[in-house]
Amino acid sequence: MNHHSLRVIDHPLVQHKLTLMRMRETTTDNFRRLLREISQVLAYEVTRDLPTAMVRISTPLTEMFSPLISGKKLCVVSILRAGNGMLDGVLDFMPAARVGHIGLYRDPQTLQAVEYYFKMPTDISERLVVVVDPMLATGHSAIAAIDRLKAAGATSIRFVCLLAAPEGVTAVYQAHPDVVIICAARDEYLNDHGYIVPGLGDAGDRLFGTR
Repeated sequence: MNHHSLRVIDHPLVQHKLTLMRMRETTTDNFRRLLREISQVLAYEVTRDLPTAMVRISTPLTEMFSPLISGKKLCVVSILRAGNGMLDGVLDFMPAARVGHIGLYRDPQTLQAVEYYFKMPTDISERLVVVVDPMLATGHSAIAAIDRLKAAGATSIRFVCLLAAPEGVTAVYQAHPDVVIICAARDEYLNDHGYIVPGLGDAGDRLFGTR
């Protein structure tokens, strides 16, 4: 595994909030709020190396040159349904970004991703694409989403998740070594049902109260 392809954000506030999310007794509303808050920090990290250009501005006191983000525009892509739990937090940091959605579900027998929805901005090839999904487990959904985005013309993609399993990280790296993965924690392993351990359960169920 190329360590440059995985960034684990181990900031104390992120880890504190993640611990609260892992707890079985955390309520749906608190789980949703904590995911949004962590997503804001992850959005900060995913945009850390965006290029800037110096522009001349006027402050109330004088004129000066100051940096503004330049280069590619942004597109945030949510993998439905759990990705929507991260979407608002990321958009808090990138309010001008366009938004795309990919609908995928995991076949319970094969654990493979099955697509049922795909809607993207028409100029996706000109944008930095930030894919969000709370859990990177087997990697099948992430790989299917990235495959589809590249087929649609995307050339610059980053994947942001809350938890990543080693199996999923390795699978994404082998399929798409150019895609950087940013997460709050790299957990231990996948169980026989494809769930991340120690994990936090089914993120979608906990987000939407369907557990």
